Amino acid sequence: MMRRCMFPTPEVEALLVHAMFPDAARIARNLEAYRTDPGRQFFLWETGGRVVCAVGLRVQARQAEVLHIGTDPLERRKGFARALLSAVASALDLTTLSAETDGDAAGFYRRSGFYVRETAPRGDQRRFACEWRAAG
Repeated sequence: MMRRCMFPTPEVEALLVHAMFPDAARIARNLEAYRTDPGRQFFLWETGGRVVCAVGLRVQARQAEVLHIGTDPLERRKGFARALLSAVASALDLTTLSAETDGDAAGFYRRSGFYVRETAPRGDQRRFACEWRAAG
């Protein structure tokens, strides 16, 4: 079940950190931005009374950008992140949902109904632009 979370709890932060570049200062800046930037929102997927997935978004009108999405490592590949993105798009009545990602997550976005295209690399890492558009 999806729900919006108003403030990042340690449990939510732990899930989002799975999707952040492993640099302590950068992680701290990102988490602080979720606390202070009104354009950033985050949502949770709960099952069995436990939070198993969280997504952080930048939302503007009916468009959103996935900034971070993290799933409990023991709960991966069960469809929770895909269900969360679908529920968020529906709840916010989004027309567009986008993300920039690396090669590790490009397949996830493709399986979730996003159009995925390779973009310019960042350093030595391949990068991908992912976009989902509402039908109609």
